[in-house]
Amino acid sequence: MYSHGSESLIKQAREIQESELQKFYSRLIKLLQGKELSHETIDCLQRLHLILSATKYTRILPAELQRSLLSLLSSSVEQSQVLSSAVLRETLPLSGQEVNCSQENTHAAALLLSQAGSREDLSSICSQLFHSLESRASEGPTHSLTHTLPVLNAILTHSSECLSEDHMTLLSKKLVDWLRYASIMQGGGASSGGFFTGSRSRQPVPIAELDGSVSGDFFTVLCVGQGFTEDQWMNVYSFSMLRHWLLTFHSVSNGATADNVNKLQLSLSLSHSLSTDDRSEVDGSVVSMVSATSSSSRLLPPKERLREKAFQYCQRLIEQSDRKAQKRTDTELQKACLVEAVCILDSVCVEDASLVFRAFPCIKALFGRLSSDLSFARVLLPIAQFYLNHGEMAAVDCDCVWKLVFARFPTELFNNPFLAHELLRFLRLNLENLQLRVPEYTRCFPNLLKFLAWDGPAVVDDFVDLLPSLVTTGTAVELLHTLLDLPCLSATLVLQLRSMSLPISESGGRSLPSLDAFRSPSFRGLFLFLLREESGSGETIERLSTLHELLTEAADWPRVVQCAQTVPVLLHIFFNTVIKVADKKLLAQLILVQLERSSLLLNIPKYIKEIHRVFSCHLLRLCKLHPSLVVDQSHELLEFAGATAHVYTKEEIYTHVVWVLGEYLSVSCDSRCSVTLITSCFEALEAVLFEITSSAPPPGAGCPAPRVITALMSALAKLASRSHDLIPRVSLFLSKLRNVSRDGSVVWCTDEDDLVAIVTLGEELWSLLKTPGVAQSVLTPPPHITTPQWHRDTNVAMPLQLRALTSLTHSQ
Repeated sequence: MYSHGSESLIKQAREIQESELQKFYSRLIKLLQGKELSHETIDCLQRLHLILSATKYTRILPAELQRSLLSLLSSSVEQSQVLSSAVLRETLPLSGQEVNCSQENTHAAALLLSQAGSREDLSSICSQLFHSLESRASEGPTHSLTHTLPVLNAILTHSSECLSEDHMTLLSKKLVDWLRYASIMQGGGASSGGFFTGSRSRQPVPIAELDGSVSGDFFTVLCVGQGFTEDQWMNVYSFSMLRHWLLTFHSVSNGATADNVNKLQLSLSLSHSLSTDDRSEVDGSVVSMVSATSSSSRLLPPKERLREKAFQYCQRLIEQSDRKAQKRTDTELQKACLVEAVCILDSVCVEDASLVFRAFPCIKALFGRLSSDLSFARVLLPIAQFYLNHGEMAAVDCDCVWKLVFARFPTELFNNPFLAHELLRFLRLNLENLQLRVPEYTRCFPNLLKFLAWDGPAVVDDFVDLLPSLVTTGTAVELLHTLLDLPCLSATLVLQLRSMSLPISESGGRSLPSLDAFRSPSFRGLFLFLLREESGSGETIERLSTLHELLTEAADWPRVVQCAQTVPVLLHIFFNTVIKVADKKLLAQLILVQLERSSLLLNIPKYIKEIHRVFSCHLLRLCKLHPSLVVDQSHELLEFAGATAHVYTKEEIYTHVVWVLGEYLSVSCDSRCSVTLITSCFEALEAVLFEITSSAPPPGAGCPAPRVITALMSALAKLASRSHDLIPRVSLFLSKLRNVSRDGSVVWCTDEDDLVAIVTLGEELWSLLKTPGVAQSVLTPPPHITTPQWHRDTNVAMPLQLRALTSLTHSQ
């Protein structure tokens, strides 16, 4: 994990002797007495941090050294703050040597919180911080307040219970003041130009908008200037923590549980958000249309007043975002602030439903302005969240929103990792609402799976959660086909991007055959089906084998291989879900799909093997759950089991098909099972077993797997025990098998141990079939034997014995 040099330094730090360490402390104390920190001092501080952090034991520094390090926290050099904070966090604080809140900066805050060992300590820190908030500007340096909010925000994250009602009221009032009453003049003054430009000639200059015009309303984070005042910086800090505070204030004051708080925070956490305030009382401010109606808000309680100001602040930000920024970085800032603003509007509307009708016109206009530009996709997702949460109450048409989210986003931005993460997270957090209110959701799975096909490892965890919600009786069959075609979809997405970026090759030029096929009108329909946006256009395509031939070269593309590795996991989830929602008819259809698609997979050997393993597992499970399915699908199962080629190419699934035929083709499982059906199944399996044990394997194929042969032998014996007329035929084969093995090696089994195991099983079955009555009891036991419940039977002594043992082994 570490380089050799790093390991050597860590070893030295751990093995330092106490005497050497004391000398090092003394040397560092002398170095820290200098007026400025030299390079030697910095090196010694870095070495001290390594010594303290390299051991699991917490050391106590000399008092003088600790006082010197505490004094460095208030240094104007950030490197000194970083090193002193890092060192002190690795030590035990001395009694009385605590960090003063007046020294707060980013690094002192980390030390302050690290020294809090209990909720009482956090409460004490809260009290100090809120006391500093209550102080007037004349009572202390105002710059310390800029570091108060980050510390409070960290405390809110870890333990919001430390806040009292008075604390919440105070902070809400302060946030209103900072957000709404920040100065509208640029900080530090701005020069008016000319020859005489001394300090007396500097006049206050109003703040500006991002397009360069003079701001006509209160200060927000989207206002610019050559400098900013302290209260303007507090406006920015307040903005950065406002949404977190609103959620915490709402949950704490309403006594919400931790689970509900987390759910509310997650459902709105597309980004941090911002809030608004009413008309400033600072002289010279201009009243905007947003804040003109806010004078009455001064009469509201602190919680409601902060919510009202947050609402107005967000509307002001949305208004400012419509201005054309002069710098590209400011354009990105506008997008980020829009995300914050919409999230805040959503959260305040969740708290106060009466605000929904005031917010929707603004949100609707914003969606209309941005929906045609996918570069604002990050903003459009919070808008979709707002529509989902409040669209039903406002009785607005949301179809255009869902068409954008479920159609255009995956189709055009499937290769955008940030959008993929945000969209899938949005779906996960709103699964219940989407299933109830958005019918487009379950129909859009072909489009959503493009994210998985493009970058499977990054989003597979999301689809593990999402896939069960996409499985319905109407989508199950098509969804199964789509999952199996995911590697083909991955290759098609690669070809789509290459088709747009690479020129069409000239005649005689070199090009990818698959890319030429993608561009060819003859095969265009195959690829368009894979790229469809909604389900319902068909379960699959007829020319799958042709598609697989066209994509042969894509089988070793890294993106395709990665996608193929995720399919088995999703198939397990699919089958685990479908058995809960599907009826018997649908399950029968899924069995047919498994048999059919076992031969129609993209030629990736490991992928094919894994899919066959999954099919085998769940075929067995479906038949065990509904044994009558074997009789319903007997024709297709016999057709599959009667193909000798499947013994060599589909060993896994073929073995399980043979097993379910032998196990469940019985009158005890389904009264429709006739002697004719048993005989036809016996003859089909007998022919296969005779063929593979009487001739060498076909060219290019290995010997049949021993488990296939034993499965066939067992199935034949089971069927013969149910129709005694068949016993002589299987007994004859088993006796021949024993005689053949005595002559030495056979061409269909090269391993001697495997041959011995096969012959041994044959002898056991042959001996068993000599007494048909016993054979039927052993090979086809009745249900009370296969699923005993003796521990529940009141007519036997076992329940009494179990209760006695339980009373003896468990203390009363």
